[in-house]
Amino acid sequence: MPEETSNAIDYEKEMVGTVEVPEADQLDLAKLTAWFEANVEGFEGPISYSKFKGGQSNPTYRIDTPTTSYVLRRQPFGKLLPSAHAVDREYKAMTGLYPTGFPVPRTYGLCEDADVLGSMFFVMSMADGRSLWNGALPNSTPDERKEIYHSLIDTMADLHLSKPAEIGLSDFGKSEDYCARQISRWSKQYKLSETETIPEMDRLIEWLPETIPPQHASGIVHGDYRLDNVIFHKDENRIIAVLDWELSTLGDPIADFSYLMLNWFNPADGRAGLGGLDVEALGIPSVQEAVERYVARTGYPVPPMEWYFAYNLFRLAGIIQGIKKRVIDGTASSAHAKKMSDRVTPLVQQAYAFAKAAGMPD
Repeated sequence: MPEETSNAIDYEKEMVGTVEVPEADQLDLAKLTAWFEANVEGFEGPISYSKFKGGQSNPTYRIDTPTTSYVLRRQPFGKLLPSAHAVDREYKAMTGLYPTGFPVPRTYGLCEDADVLGSMFFVMSMADGRSLWNGALPNSTPDERKEIYHSLIDTMADLHLSKPAEIGLSDFGKSEDYCARQISRWSKQYKLSETETIPEMDRLIEWLPETIPPQHASGIVHGDYRLDNVIFHKDENRIIAVLDWELSTLGDPIADFSYLMLNWFNPADGRAGLGGLDVEALGIPSVQEAVERYVARTGYPVPPMEWYFAYNLFRLAGIIQGIKKRVIDGTASSAHAKKMSDRVTPLVQQAYAFAKAAGMPD
């Protein structure tokens, strides 16, 4: 295994499993029990609980009773930005998809009354399986890796084939002109937080909106679909639950799929990135094989992946430029934020290279 994958154990220690609930995150168990009794079919107390590890933006708890385990996901306490921490959005997506057989947890109820626990929350079933963080899958054989990645691609294809109108999600977002809206949004955000002139970024801001490929299909897009946002079966290499739906909306499925495929180019650092690894030797599908599998399952035309890679990297650069501005202003002083902010220029350069490959003239 390459050296970069040695960090995987640290990630798994840091992110997988539960810890005792810190004082700042404790819940009123009497109020929670009353809510469960009124809203959760088949509930029988008493409740005990712990908190899942990891850096989720929405605190997530394991709720145990003598017969059943549940997961509770809530907004952070305190004042929030208007569209951030959208647990109600997560709840709506999973509630719509669950009856179709798509692998998501079963939802039991959404509580919008902050008087119960101090913030909005929802309860879902617990997916008892494996969380995999390292894209290189160091503990798997080549055949197992192939199965795992095939499941990752096939599950995403199945999501994109879901019909929003048939599952109560026709009002889940604007389905058309998805990339145009995203490019406009992140161009504005980038300019608002710009800290230095990067000529390649200015060129992308000019070129991308003029060259958007026709949106072949509209569907549910996850927004952050990657290896560590799914749960695999304990003994089989298939996905039993897709998690973290807070960025989900309606839009262009290829934008969503190409975001997943960026992991083939992102550095292999013990997370989902595969850049620099010999994927063929590992048994992981190549970019071309992954695209062919997705196209075969969806029936979509072969997408112009270079354009979509340029678009996704541009979008990431816009997001991280906002973090960089906060680092410079002193409002995001963590070492992690500083490290992330150093990624803006390399991301822009990578996006520019893909744009050139997609036909952008000098």
